[in-house]
Amino acid sequence: MKNKYGDFLPDGDGFRITTPDIPRNWYNYLWNDNYITFVSQTGAGEGFLQDRMGRRIGLVAERGLYLLRGTGEGHFGESWGISGLPVEQENESYECVHVPGATSIRTKKNAISSSVTFFVPREDPCEVWHVSLKNEGRVRQELRLIGACGTVVDDRYARQGYNLSAADFDPELSGIVCKRHCNIDGRKNEPFLGFMALSEPADSYEGTMNGIIGPYGSFAHPKCLERGGLASVGGNSEKLGFALQKNLVLEPGESAALTFVCGVAFSREEAVALCQRYQRQEDVLASEEEVRRSFRSQVGQVEIETPDQELNRLFTWLKHQANMGSRWARVRHNGYRDMTSDTECLAAVNPGLSLARFKRVLSYQYSNGYAPRTISGGSICDNNFADNGVWISFAAGTILKELGDAGIMEETVPFNDGSEGSVYEHVRRSVDFLYHFRGRNGLIRIWGGDWNDCMNEAGMQGEGVSVWLSIAWYRANETFREIALICGRQEDAALSGQRGREMQELIETYGWDGEYYLTAISDDGTPIGSKSNQEGQMFLNPQLWAVLSGVSRDSRHIQAMDAVEKYLSTPLGTVISVPAYTKYDERIGSVTLKPAGVHENGGVYLHTIAWKIAADAMLKRQENVERDLECILPFRNKVVDGRAEPYILCNSYFGEQTGYRYGTPGQSWRTAAGPWLEKALVNFVFGLRPEMEGLSVEPCLPVSWKNCSVKKAFRGAAYEIHYENNGPDVVGIRVDGQAIDGNVLPWEEGKAYQVYVTTGVRKGE
Repeated sequence: MKNKYGDFLPDGDGFRITTPDIPRNWYNYLWNDNYITFVSQTGAGEGFLQDRMGRRIGLVAERGLYLLRGTGEGHFGESWGISGLPVEQENESYECVHVPGATSIRTKKNAISSSVTFFVPREDPCEVWHVSLKNEGRVRQELRLIGACGTVVDDRYARQGYNLSAADFDPELSGIVCKRHCNIDGRKNEPFLGFMALSEPADSYEGTMNGIIGPYGSFAHPKCLERGGLASVGGNSEKLGFALQKNLVLEPGESAALTFVCGVAFSREEAVALCQRYQRQEDVLASEEEVRRSFRSQVGQVEIETPDQELNRLFTWLKHQANMGSRWARVRHNGYRDMTSDTECLAAVNPGLSLARFKRVLSYQYSNGYAPRTISGGSICDNNFADNGVWISFAAGTILKELGDAGIMEETVPFNDGSEGSVYEHVRRSVDFLYHFRGRNGLIRIWGGDWNDCMNEAGMQGEGVSVWLSIAWYRANETFREIALICGRQEDAALSGQRGREMQELIETYGWDGEYYLTAISDDGTPIGSKSNQEGQMFLNPQLWAVLSGVSRDSRHIQAMDAVEKYLSTPLGTVISVPAYTKYDERIGSVTLKPAGVHENGGVYLHTIAWKIAADAMLKRQENVERDLECILPFRNKVVDGRAEPYILCNSYFGEQTGYRYGTPGQSWRTAAGPWLEKALVNFVFGLRPEMEGLSVEPCLPVSWKNCSVKKAFRGAAYEIHYENNGPDVVGIRVDGQAIDGNVLPWEEGKAYQVYVTTGVRKGE
């Protein structure tokens, strides 16, 4: 695949962007456990340090790298950017390559080829900008290299506001440094340094935004370039910025390499030691390769090969997106649901790392079983959300079956009050809490929102309930019942079975609207997602989860999914609800304030499309799986192609009601759409579902995938699984040349298996 803005690299996991001037910035996320940043094809982005409780030190707010060329007699008149800005600049060549763990921007102008690589080391609280320059001309070139960093280390700029911090040049760091205090890791007024340093002695510097871009400039057109360079002035009581300049002379064919480090340290000695680790260029390159190798190994346990080569390459990024989300949630905040759900998805490709991440998330849970909405600014924030705990069972059950070790359920994890409980106890309490958190008709309360965050007024009086959450709880309870049986807790399993039957009866009695399931019932008893409503008559999620949970009776889930195709299917994709709200409804909440066709208000929400792919695969609806994949993939959807990052998923596509915005992609990266598509592909499309007995195979492949394969590591064994696709049902499985009964693959640690799966139509069906 190649669109007018770029393509996947044919022999690797990268994506190459061929022009900086695209409809919007296409980002890459770079992180370790302490620091995260993102960077676009023009170097745009932000970076910050975060502690365990979500306290942050903002560092990077913008980036720019520039060259000035000498014209003789000390004059430097011509200047240009080497990180993609300004986008209207004409270059002899330009490309940006995003790979998991690093972004490189390469340009050539005025016979100077340049490469800037951004990455975050595996442990240090910083980001590294590695710059290489080469004179490919025939004459000597005198240059000034400037690296500039917009910063929020002194807080964001506000007009007519105060910025009272100072920045000074530190010769030993060869950097510009701001000293401040923060509250972090339980320490109050902790002194720290925010800095930008250079691997060689800097020749000039600036410490303010006025000094870098001027009062009316921008990083696309910084004023310092017009002045011929930096003025070696620090900053005091105005908006700070960091900029460093290195003067270079390059003979024809000569190269130079330098490294900028933007970081945070809690002492000057710590800052110096950090910067020294990135002074030698060979150490910088080794650190970058270590990062890339680490990310590859973290998600390398599953690989796919389909007739769609772009999907095969995208799959690497979907795994990477799940990896990021399981640690950093949605980045703007540390959502409990987000981290837990993404951890469940990560388990399909790395259950060991998933378990470590899962135990970390569990430590924020209340000892009564309730799970909060987010962790931010040093506090655990409930935000009146009801559904966060329901995801705990899903993650626990998936990780348990992937690892096949019931002992992990007895590992001890603290609650947020310092008390402790086993992983099993955390799961049990989450299910118990929601069972007792019930309102109208005995269904689970919606309170200030379920998965649909913007349904935030439906249950604030305590009577409103979520039909979707009640269905999701049924699935979580069934998952816990399985866990209890595996762990030999017969009494817990029996109680769960009784509770599940009770909830099933309530859902079928009060949640069914005649053709499909309601999504909620408000405090005053008004159904939401009903034919009786004027707007918002049907929602997608309850119908999907009726399939995923197995809650329905009398094949109602089939009827509900048929209604999905009838009412919610559009050329852009399956919308999340119809008709979209056009006026505010105080009984429901802020979803009714969003423009029609945007996100949860009638848009094509890709997270739910990933669930739909899983649900349709369970129903063996091959044509639907193929069609929904065509919709969800940004490079396959004809309306969206070229408007979103082709190598990652966004949260939504805007519906036709948005007019000129039709097909506009929503926010990229910070969504469960990518992680859940990864899981849907592995567990449902290829049908590789972990069981305690082993790896089961129950695929539902797109009709056009006549032949495809998966490589998967599972409990120390290696499987190479080949599919011959002639229909929806498994009609034969051979392992190492021998036919097997059933669909659970043999397993022995250390063995490598060759598996051949044939699908077709079972006789009599």
